[in-house]
Amino acid sequence: MRSLPLLVAVLFLVGCSKSDPARGPGSAASPTAPAAKILHFGNGTEPQDLDPQIVTGVPENKIVNTLFEGLVAEGATGSDTVGGTAERWEISADGLVYTFHLRPAARWSNGDPVTAADFVGSYRRILTASLAAEYAYKLYHVAGAEDYHRGRIADFAAVGFKALGPHTLEVRLRQPTPFLIESMKHYAWFPVHLPTVEKSGGLARRGTAWTRPENLVGNGPYLLKSWRPNQKIVVTRSPTYWDRAVVKLDEIHFYAAESIETEERMFRTGQLHKTNELPISKIDVYRRDFPASYRQDPYYGVYFYRFNVTKPPLNDKRVRRALALAIDREALVRNVSRGGQIPAYHFCPPSAQYTPEARLKGDVAEAQRLLAEAGFPGGRGFPKIDVLYNTSENHRAIAEALQQMWRRNLGVEIGLTNQEWKVYLDSQDTRSYDLVRAGWIADYTDPNTFMDMWVTDGGNNDTGWSNAEYDRLLAESYTAPTNAARFAYYQRMEALLLDELPVLPIYFYTRVYAIDPKVRWVPNVIDNRAWKFVDLAP
Repeated sequence: MRSLPLLVAVLFLVGCSKSDPARGPGSAASPTAPAAKILHFGNGTEPQDLDPQIVTGVPENKIVNTLFEGLVAEGATGSDTVGGTAERWEISADGLVYTFHLRPAARWSNGDPVTAADFVGSYRRILTASLAAEYAYKLYHVAGAEDYHRGRIADFAAVGFKALGPHTLEVRLRQPTPFLIESMKHYAWFPVHLPTVEKSGGLARRGTAWTRPENLVGNGPYLLKSWRPNQKIVVTRSPTYWDRAVVKLDEIHFYAAESIETEERMFRTGQLHKTNELPISKIDVYRRDFPASYRQDPYYGVYFYRFNVTKPPLNDKRVRRALALAIDREALVRNVSRGGQIPAYHFCPPSAQYTPEARLKGDVAEAQRLLAEAGFPGGRGFPKIDVLYNTSENHRAIAEALQQMWRRNLGVEIGLTNQEWKVYLDSQDTRSYDLVRAGWIADYTDPNTFMDMWVTDGGNNDTGWSNAEYDRLLAESYTAPTNAARFAYYQRMEALLLDELPVLPIYFYTRVYAIDPKVRWVPNVIDNRAWKFVDLAP
């Protein structure tokens, strides 16, 4: 998922009152606390949309997960996978056929039963090419899915989804996929209420009114109560959700506060239970003076820049490598980001499962040599190019630091341009940029979620890069008999990425934020959760 940044701007230090940060809403000097349990959540920005088959970002993921539920879901521990709309499933001995048994009690928020046909129709929708769903490739493990999406076959009956009955769904794969169940927790696999989508403008149209509060029909633990653009979205517990007795919170209020300074002040004055991030100027203050409210969690993601490899001079990999080698990542995380991030010399973050062996190697002298070889000695004659970032103090700070490093080490001037989140996403998708900041948080805890992005014409590639050998290795990795054999393919793919550098890895994330100690939840490395288990202590 495309991420908002770990907040890294060097900000003016606003004074902190020691009595404030641990308070949270409802803890001011009011004699009577409200009866309803309402979580006030800093979500970082206005969401692109709430259509689970259209959105691609982390801010959207948080809200979508309250409104919809897939076949499987996050469990109460934060690191387990449990049944969602499906109460159980079987996998054939050859690993090619998954049979899901849906809960008879599962209901849409308008009272309709959730059926296997709903899933089949939803998967047909996301694979309809005219919808231009960027996450459609996540379903390519299913037999015929890629062929249907790319127009090679026209009959959806040839795709490996079949409703065997109202509550039985069969999914046939084109090859065994050991991470399939884990990956199905992602919203690309969620169903949508097809009659509602159809009534609001058609199944193949984007951005219609079906996701507005007066129209949206979901199957998750919460309903969409209100949406005030650029202010907040309110969800309230659903009376039709199959597991409604487990839901703890009455409402969740998601605040769109793009300014990290504003968001931190909202937390400090008791308007928020949790911030999306913390300003860098406050990290030491919270760590030292308010440890009960300070969190720094592992986060399975990478902060990087995309190159538009179709535009000169970035179509020359010597230029891309020069820009990559001219960055002092250690100084960046030590002096700018300051949140425990790890300098990134490869793309896929290290994990207990898999750590890339390839490394980006070279120094400033090598960067200068490559730039001269490409025709720009000392930066002379280098054309004007810009870094695009979505509006945020932290992105600006990172971009300014890199701008200075490139000026000092290479003699090149690179401009900075910022855009609001939704406009920025569109610019990235249409390659209307030179370099663009990006972040990728794992969609599921398997390295495949980082490796399958870069196939030719991949929905989240957005660089113009194409490499037949990379495509071949990814395809062959799916036939590997063991995870170890699959990861060996990923090692070769990572080496190709670092050789051609369509992307510029900068650092591996951590999650640094403030949270009211009353909030009860369990963090995990992709910051995903089943909201029905989240609670507020008395």
